[in-house]
Amino acid sequence: MSPGMTLDKTGLFISKPIATMLVLIYLLQSTLLIFLIKDKYELHKIIDYQRARLTDMEEKLKIFQVIEDFQIGFTDQEKERLARVIFEESNKYTYDPLLIMAVILTESTFKKGQVSSVGARGVMQVMPATGRDLAIRSGMGWDNSDQLFDPVKNIQLGTLHLFEQIIKFKDVKKGIIAYNLGETRLRGKLRNNKPLPRQYYRRIWENYGMLKEKYDI
Repeated sequence: MSPGMTLDKTGLFISKPIATMLVLIYLLQSTLLIFLIKDKYELHKIIDYQRARLTDMEEKLKIFQVIEDFQIGFTDQEKERLARVIFEESNKYTYDPLLIMAVILTESTFKKGQVSSVGARGVMQVMPATGRDLAIRSGMGWDNSDQLFDPVKNIQLGTLHLFEQIIKFKDVKKGIIAYNLGETRLRGKLRNNKPLPRQYYRRIWENYGMLKEKYDI
C-alpha cells in the first residue's frame, strides 16, 4: 500500500486527504443535525409560550366581558384593572375566575363603592378590621379603610381571605360560608352541631352556574 492511502471497511483504498475530508463532512453533518434538533426544540418552546400567551389573553378578554356586562359605575380604566387583578389572583390561588366573580356578584352586584349595613366595603365586601389584618400580615400595607374602595386592593384582600378560610376549614363550602358568616361564628355552629346557613352558599353557586353557562371560561 502506498503512503497516504488508507483502507476502509469496504476494502477500497482512500487517500488520507479524502479520508480527512470525509471525517470533516461527517462532523459537519453531525453538528448541523444537533443544531437543527436544538433549533426545533427552541422553536417548540416559542410556540408553546405563544400558545400560553394566547390562552391567557382569551381568558382575560372573557373576564373583561363579564365585568363589562355586570359592572355598575366603573370607568374603562377601572374595568381593565378589575380584569387584570381577577386574572392574577385566580392564578395565584388556583381559583376559577368565575368563582371570584360569582362572589363579587353576590356581595356587591359589581357595583362601585358599595358599603353594607355592617360596614363591609368594596366589590368583595371586606370588613375594615379584616382588611387591615390581612393587609398587615401579607405585607400589602394599610393606611385606612378607604383603601377597600380600590377594587384592586379589595379583590387582593378578598381572595386572600377566602383562600385562608378554605384552607382553615379544609372545605370549599365551609370556606365560602365562613367568608360571609365569619370564622368564629362558623366554628361555634360546628362545635354545637348546629345546621349551617345555606342561603349565601346557594346564591354563590347559582351565580357561578349562571356565569359558567354564559361565558364558559
